[in-house]
Amino acid sequence: MDAPIIDPLQGDFPEVIEEYLEHGCMKCIAFNHRGTLLAAGCNDGSCIIWDFETRGIAKELRDYECSSPITSVCWSKYGHQILVSAADKSLTLWDVKSGEKINRIVLQQTPLQARLHPGSSTPSLCLACPVSCAPMIVDLNTGNTTLLQVSFPEVGNGAVAPSRNKSSDGSTPYSPTAACFNKYGSLVYVGNSKGEILIIDYKGNEVRAMVPISGDSVVKSIVFSRNGQYLLTNSNDRIIRVYENLLPLKEEIRALDDLNENLNDLGDVEKLKVVGSKCLNLFCEFQDSITKVHWKAPCFSGDGEWVVGGSASKGEHKIYIWDRAGHLVKILEGPKEALIDLAWHPVRPIIVSVSLAGLVYIWAKDYTENWSAFAPDFKELEENEEYVEREDEFDLIPETEKVKASDVNEDEEVDIVTVEKDKAFSDSDMSQEELCFLPATPSRDEQQDKCLESFSKLVDSNNSGSPLSEDPGLNEHMNHASSPLEDDAGGTHMKRKRKPSEKGLELQAERVKKPSKSSKSLKSKSKSFVDQDNGDSLYADELSDE
Repeated sequence: MDAPIIDPLQGDFPEVIEEYLEHGCMKCIAFNHRGTLLAAGCNDGSCIIWDFETRGIAKELRDYECSSPITSVCWSKYGHQILVSAADKSLTLWDVKSGEKINRIVLQQTPLQARLHPGSSTPSLCLACPVSCAPMIVDLNTGNTTLLQVSFPEVGNGAVAPSRNKSSDGSTPYSPTAACFNKYGSLVYVGNSKGEILIIDYKGNEVRAMVPISGDSVVKSIVFSRNGQYLLTNSNDRIIRVYENLLPLKEEIRALDDLNENLNDLGDVEKLKVVGSKCLNLFCEFQDSITKVHWKAPCFSGDGEWVVGGSASKGEHKIYIWDRAGHLVKILEGPKEALIDLAWHPVRPIIVSVSLAGLVYIWAKDYTENWSAFAPDFKELEENEEYVEREDEFDLIPETEKVKASDVNEDEEVDIVTVEKDKAFSDSDMSQEELCFLPATPSRDEQQDKCLESFSKLVDSNNSGSPLSEDPGLNEHMNHASSPLEDDAGGTHMKRKRKPSEKGLELQAERVKKPSKSSKSLKSKSKSFVDQDNGDSLYADELSDE
């Protein structure tokens, strides 16, 4: 039996804050397909691309026409383009490698979220969710927009259904609508303010199916898992719901046509509900039954085994992790800052969260040192144990190895050519043109520049023949490095004068009185007198006549 089934707390999920990224005030984040690059939209309108392996900035995309906060960032399929939506109602498509702006479109409403078409390597269509109108399909090349239906056809031709909650004056309050593409971009799943999930064929702008949500609460966000098998919704009733996608991948339109063939006798509403029940099946619900908190930016893990959601409460940075069966396995508590965005790494057990202060926190698994991994027969001891030596321990060929038969088939051929497909990237075409890394340009350090400048001055002074540079700061540095110096009353640097010892003066006077003769020979004995106070050494030779 698998260990995670016995103890779900032994799963491979993040536990502690490993590091944090800081650059300006970041608001939203998104990983590329491989998780090697992390894009972050900032409050000043720029988009920072981090190299997630080195945790350094690889590229900065800055549009001087936009100084408003970024609301969302989205990578293209192969990572060559990034779509950025901003609070100034603009959508900007960037070329990641060159850092140049491809297109910029200004909408009538501020887009809270924008997603590129996931089925194209060079997408020209995107799905935008504005503040106070229905989601729309935007052609980035021409700027044409197509509003999607967010209600039943009988309410009106493409009209937005009124909300059930009205203000005192009878006007419809602000109610954003969430939407997302399915895995390959053939359908759009829309969550409206009436608590319904609409499956829309955006090419014909036709509602093909409808799934009602229990409670009829407003759908705030909707997102698919990476493999396209599960759909997650976040509603105003503080419940995260996970639905299983029953439609076959890459053949959703044909499957919807087959489901509609035998339902001609039903009305439009009943027909949509019946088809919807065969498209999505409620799999599990997640909520905090004690605190009843609202959720922020819920999403799936890269393999779809875990569901993660951030607490929307002010002043706390809490992340809840559930397994797909609905069990709460971990609560991560961060700093006393509100959480505004969240993303799970596509491959590794890493969560990246954004705080209200603009910092990006990286949550990773707390790995402990396991020395037994270095040797299969190694055993860690809590305390000293008495060791009993085996009788054949130091034999060249122990008896245990003689008895043990080899389980390895030496005649079996080993395939070293075939490359197995990674399960984590089974939905990828493994294209060679996929952009995984960017060439980083290191920035020069100021202290390093000063050292290089001083070194160049020293080389110039040596070449000109002067012993020291004309720079007084460099002279001071060189003097301190070469010999001990002291400052006099005038503040100038000069060599320290040393006072000879009394014994040294006596020996010096004897040498003057008794000069050496050429006819006399010197003996090899000599004595050294060291003055410990001043550190001076004088040598006196004993002279004797033959």
